[in-house]
Amino acid sequence: MMDDSILFENLDIRSLLPHSGAMVLLDRLLWAGAEELQAEVTIRADSLFCRQHGVPAWVGVEYMAQAIAAYAGYSAKQRGEGVKIGFLLGTRRYEAACAEFAIGSVLQVQVQKLLQADNGIGSFECHIRASTSMQQLASATITVFQPADAAVFLEGSTE
Repeated sequence: MMDDSILFENLDIRSLLPHSGAMVLLDRLLWAGAEELQAEVTIRADSLFCRQHGVPAWVGVEYMAQAIAAYAGYSAKQRGEGVKIGFLLGTRRYEAACAEFAIGSVLQVQVQKLLQADNGIGSFECHIRASTSMQQLASATITVFQPADAAVFLEGSTE
């Protein structure tokens, strides 16, 4: 955690995400700063994508993407702006140390901004760690795109 980070106790992470309902996979925001954010998710038997013993490790990419979205929402609110949608463009070097995240485990999802271009393209270094042992369970570099106006962007993409 960087010195300029803010710890959160009661902020609903849903207020930072453009997702709703069951598609919000993260449980809470732990802290955020100018360049990074850490969120938490507890794996439950009723978690979206959960199988018999846990959530497949490939879902970690979406946990990371939602943490990036929460970072973007946090940053927007810091500037007095609203939360906007963004798009996951790609994942490089996703490595998982396990096949699934076990039911009952608590995961810390940390994202750190590597770059943010004026055109809306951003790149983040991401890690998922077990909350109790801090063992790294997954890592990746994720590239995202947040257009200035998503509605205009989506209208233009169908022509």
